[in-house]
Amino acid sequence: MSEGPDEPVLSAAEELALARLALDEGDLPHAAGHLAAAIVQAPTLPEVHETLARIAAASGGDLELFPLGQRVFVGAVVARAHLLAAAGRPAEGLDLLVAATGHAPGVDWAGVPWVIAPELARRLDPERAARILMQVCAAVPDPVPRPGRPPLLPYLTLARNVLAAHPRHALLLGAASALARRLGEVALAVTWASRGVRAEPTKLGEVWLGYAYRSAGRTRDALAALERAVDHDPDDLAVYADIAGTLADTGRLDAALEWIDRALARDPTFDCAVHTAHRLRYLRDGDVAHLVALADFVRDHPDDSHEHGDLAECCRGRPWLGQVTPAAGAMVDALRRALAADGTPGASVRLAAVEPPSAMRTVAAAVPGLDVEVTGVADPDPREPRRATACQLWRYDGSTAAPTLPVPSADAADRVRHLAHPAWPHPPAAYDAAVGLATLELSDLLGLLVHPPEAPATALGRVLTGQDPSLWVRCVQVWACLGLLHHRTDEPWADSTRRRVLVELVWGVEDWITEAALFALVTAAWVDPAVRPDVARVVAERLADAAEVARDRPVPIATSLAHLALATPALDEATTALAERIVAAATAPPSRRPGLLARLCARLARAFRRP
Repeated sequence: MSEGPDEPVLSAAEELALARLALDEGDLPHAAGHLAAAIVQAPTLPEVHETLARIAAASGGDLELFPLGQRVFVGAVVARAHLLAAAGRPAEGLDLLVAATGHAPGVDWAGVPWVIAPELARRLDPERAARILMQVCAAVPDPVPRPGRPPLLPYLTLARNVLAAHPRHALLLGAASALARRLGEVALAVTWASRGVRAEPTKLGEVWLGYAYRSAGRTRDALAALERAVDHDPDDLAVYADIAGTLADTGRLDAALEWIDRALARDPTFDCAVHTAHRLRYLRDGDVAHLVALADFVRDHPDDSHEHGDLAECCRGRPWLGQVTPAAGAMVDALRRALAADGTPGASVRLAAVEPPSAMRTVAAAVPGLDVEVTGVADPDPREPRRATACQLWRYDGSTAAPTLPVPSADAADRVRHLAHPAWPHPPAAYDAAVGLATLELSDLLGLLVHPPEAPATALGRVLTGQDPSLWVRCVQVWACLGLLHHRTDEPWADSTRRRVLVELVWGVEDWITEAALFALVTAAWVDPAVRPDVARVVAERLADAAEVARDRPVPIATSLAHLALATPALDEATTALAERIVAAATAPPSRRPGLLARLCARLARAFRRP
């Protein structure tokens, strides 16, 4: 369904004027086209419907003035719906209005007199009316956000009217309950679903009642209803997953897993059960292997019954699984203090040794007046690569680092500026999103690591620039390294350019780039089981090296490397234990203050929140 022709948009009044002019000239096709354009902009305007009535009268109600084709215009769909209703075919008209609602749920397509008229109920078969309400439910979120509810209220009025005419129709009561629940009318949803089950106990009726009870916070009643649904149809494994999800929401993970195991015993490949099982097992023990197994299942079963959000839900807000980990160290602490003081540099920063070059350069650029004193040279020297490498990105003049590579192309800067973001649903999704960098030259991808472009002039860019410029630099570095994963993918992994470069970056000068490159390798292990042993070995060696160095001097990236290790598929138990110790030693109690990224995302969300 399309929004219309790619021509300058006229106002509803202008389109109506042209429609009337064409109508007066007897040009009905052009009159219909302008009317369809007007109805998109003002679907409830009386003048629109008056003009539509004139077109219908002149054409004898010719529906083909508003044809349905492969690329149908939404205005034609809505106009045809009203003509069908006027011709005594309201059910067909409602079908088309619901299709328009699915296309644009925020538009008041149904807010017209004939839809909410009580007499319509007497002209609708209750079974057909129930199917129409179910189509509405399928077309809108569950639940519908409060600002999006008003355009859908005519359908709820329709449900009330049809139920007044058919008060004991079980399917109609259940469908009406489902719609009421989505629109926040929870008590009404419980009432209607209860009446439906009393009229005719069925599996679907019990499911609708269980959902209504769950929305009302009546968990025990919800579980009882869903279990009765299982009694009606023990082979509907989706209900098992619903019961498990409801139990998990109340903290009863063991009971939830018992239900999931029952479902998997019947069908080990049933997608809803598999997704729920991996999510619940991860919630129980925090082992990333469950999420990796779920990602593997998603990759191997692209034709799931419907879209699932379990993997994204588990990864959301977790270091490296769903977001960039904010930088640590004295330099970024000084940066955040200065930004909190409206850019005032504050006291000087004394460092026993240089910190990561990306940190030093980012802070120097963001707080030009900050006095930084490096009092010594640590051992091991953080200015030296941790292993010999041919990929030297930095050169030092004393304690001052400078890039060895030229500035990347404008195209590379634009592409990464468009893609870079501090959060992603899960590592495979980040990998897929980075394909937009696949055609960049290796020199450009490496250049982006040391010459990050300015943040975009978007809400996200303004928040990152104003609250923590270091996070934007880290975003660029992460996405540039993800772009490296798409470089020359025809080369076998073991001897590939992408692996060689990323591993060299991992063992280069201790820097934020180390983290970004290691994240790219971890992501490769998520999407390709064949590379997991290799990546796990690299991660284990790099974390062990960081832990060894940390005995002699601070390693600002150590905690982030530990989080990366905990996100790595097939990591050995000893390295996992080491990573857990490092994170435990560095992590403040969660109640102390929200994480930086959480605060930034909350600020960004407020910028978009509608009153």
